[in-house]
Amino acid sequence: MARAPFNALVFPYRIISDGKIEYAIFNRSDSVEDFWQAISGGGEDDETPLEAARREAWEEAGISRDAPFLSLDSMATVPAIHFDCREVWGEDVYVITEYSFGVRVEDEALKLSHEHTEYRWLGYEGAKKLLKFDSNRNALWELDQRLHRMMKEKT
Repeated sequence: MARAPFNALVFPYRIISDGKIEYAIFNRSDSVEDFWQAISGGGEDDETPLEAARREAWEEAGISRDAPFLSLDSMATVPAIHFDCREVWGEDVYVITEYSFGVRVEDEALKLSHEHTEYRWLGYEGAKKLLKFDSNRNALWELDQRLHRMMKEKT
C-alpha cells in the first residue's frame, strides 16, 4: 500500500454527565522527544481524508469506524521532509495537507497501539497546554467551539 501525501488528525471526545467535554490526547512512543498530540496518520492508497481518519482512529485507539466523526475546517500543512516516504511523492511535493476531525467516543477506555505510551482525557484548557503542535491546538479550539455551540443549540 502506498502512503498518500496527506495526514488526518483526530481528536476523540466525550461528553460527561455534567455536560462537560473531555478530549483524549496521546503521548507518542516513537519519538526521542516526549510530546502529546491528537491521533495522527497518513492516508493510504486512494483513501479520502475521512476514511484515513476512521482507519487511524481504529488502529491507534480502537475507536469504531462507525463512530460519529465531525469534519473540521482546520487544516495545516506539514513539510514533506518529515516523512520517510517523501521520495515516493516526487520532488514537487514540498508540503502535505493535514485534515482535522473530531470523533465522539461513548466508552472511555481506549485501546492504545504501539504508537503511543499513554493517553489522557482532559478538558479543553488541560489538553491545549500539553499539545505540542499549533495545528493540534487550532483544531482542538475549533472542535471545542463547535461542540459548545451544538450543545447550546440543543437547549
